[in-house]
Amino acid sequence: MSLLKKIIYAILAVTAVFTLAFTAGCGSKNQEAKPASGASSAQKGSFRSLDEIKKSGKLIIGVFSDKAPFGYVDKEGKYQGYDVYFAERLAKDLGVKPEYVSLEPANRVEYAKTGKVDIVLANFTVTKERAEQVDFALPYMKVALGVVSPEKDNITSVDQLKGKTLIVAKGTTAETYFTKKHPEVKLLKFDQYTETYNALLDKRGDAFSTDNTEVLAWAMQNPGFKVGIPSLGDLDTIAPAVQKGNKELLNYINDEIKKLGKENFFHKDYQETLAPVYGSAVDPESLVVEGGEVKK
Repeated sequence: MSLLKKIIYAILAVTAVFTLAFTAGCGSKNQEAKPASGASSAQKGSFRSLDEIKKSGKLIIGVFSDKAPFGYVDKEGKYQGYDVYFAERLAKDLGVKPEYVSLEPANRVEYAKTGKVDIVLANFTVTKERAEQVDFALPYMKVALGVVSPEKDNITSVDQLKGKTLIVAKGTTAETYFTKKHPEVKLLKFDQYTETYNALLDKRGDAFSTDNTEVLAWAMQNPGFKVGIPSLGDLDTIAPAVQKGNKELLNYINDEIKKLGKENFFHKDYQETLAPVYGSAVDPESLVVEGGEVKK
């Protein structure tokens, strides 16, 4: 074999080796860039430790922005309400600032479940189905369902809803209750509370159902409407929620609720945020829970 041919064969052999090495290397990188779906989900859903929260200087809290007087944005663009008052204290005692994320009723579970927020404080009623997906802390409020409708055609019993349209927000206990208990009632569903009330005002539905505390407050601020069914279904509780397994943050919240109960904190919260709306129409004891202990 001539010297020229030997050189050519040598070059081809080296090229082949580099090609194989490069291909193998690319294959490894592609595998690293595409981890198993379970690992990806776990990474996206990982929760922050208390130390990580403190180092970041902020506690990320999911609240409502359109559900006065519990969670809403005022004319100055600031979050206010019963839930927000509590959120401010949680962050303060942890030595950080609250960072609020606006939630809708239907995405509260998702935001807690995936760790998009550290805590959900959005008038979140405790249910068995939700407790399978998130961890609830001790309760800080009691609630049942209520139904509000125009005063001139006031709905005072569920039987009167047959053949009529009931407005509900998606992902709420009202939607679940009427779907399971009264499938004969036609439901008109919306994502946001603002949409539900606008639909009632526009007469796209005959009545609206959500927490009785909410419909009572709304009816008092909107002449011509009345809560004909003030209490429906079981007495439920409202509590903060965190991602499943986040025991450190859950324990912190529970300890806070117990500590604040000794200060009568939630009665103070009521007086600051709810009393100006309810006046003497609502007994604070029918709503407020101190220290996580529900008194019926």
